[in-house]
Formats: sequence, structure tokens, C-alpha cells
Amino acid sequence: MNLYFRLVWLFLWRIRHCKGIGFLDSSKIDYRVLPLDCDINMHMTNSRYPAFMDLARTYMIADMGLMKKFLKMKWMPIVNASEFTYIRDIKPFEKFEIETKVVGWDEKYFYIEQRFTTARGLHCIVHVRGVFVCKGKQVPIATLVKEAGYHGDTPELPPEIVKWKQFLQLKKERNM
Repeated sequence: MNLYFRLVWLFLWRIRHCKGIGFLDSSKIDYRVLPLDCDINMHMTNSRYPAFMDLARTYMIADMGLMKKFLKMKWMPIVNASEFTYIRDIKPFEKFEIETKVVGWDEKYFYIEQRFTTARGLHCIVHVRGVFVCKGKQVPIATLVKEAGYHGDTPELPPEIVKWKQFLQLKKERNM
């Protein structure tokens, strides 16, 4: 229930106060771990990370100034894959920040990195692969980048993303 409150708060208040960032810049949003975000080990439960990441990616789209445009075009973001590296736990009532940025794209997917940090340091790094869809069809990456107003060179994917892509392809081939 508290994530619905946070989603409403995001749309009613936080999105109105976006700073405005470039397509490849980092978006940052902060939250606090509430008791309902915790598991029996008294830290933020692993299932909350993806939910907070959804909120942070939504905020990033708004921070880029693309929310109204994408909603008008009926583009919906879809996560295709994600990988998490947990480093240390986040304690109850601790304030944390999620830094979200587009790290690159290929012919089919865009790739995002999300980092959870507190005053104690880095807690989790997550990579997300996704697409946008409209009326059941994928929006071509070239169209997405153009509509986002980005005109620079395609950034080189970080080595960890390249290895992860290879791993995902191997999983796909072995399970067909």
C-alpha cells in the first residue's frame, strides 16, 4: 500500500519539481525505508528494490522532460531483463537515494543502470534492459532516441553490460 502512496506522491508532487536532465545524465530521487518495506531480517526486503526502481525510472523519464510526450504517444516502458548485485543492506528508517541513468542501447534494447546509496555508501547496483511498446508493438530504438531529442553518438556499452548481454543470449539459446 505504501508504494501506491509513493506513486501518487511521485505524480502529484515530485514530478512537478524535476530539475531537467539530458538523455544520458543521471536522475536522482530519494526515499526512506519504512517498516512495511522491511522483512524479518529488519532490512529492506529484496522485493522492494524492483518496486522502487520502477518509481525511479518513472521519475527519470519525467526528469528528462519526456513524460507528457511519451504518455501522449501511448508509449509504455517494459522491462525485458534485470540483474541485481546486493552489496549491503539498507536499514529501517534509513534514507537512500536511487541514481538512474541510461548507459546505452543496441539495435533492440535500451540499458539502464540504477544504484542504491545511503550515507554509508553503495548498497545495490542493478542493470535493466527494456523497450517501449505502443499498441502491442515495440517502438524502434532509433525512434525512441530521436523523440527523446538525443542527437549525439551512441555511447559504448559498459563491459559488464556487454557480458550480461552475452549471458542473456546464451540462456535464450539453451532454452529454446
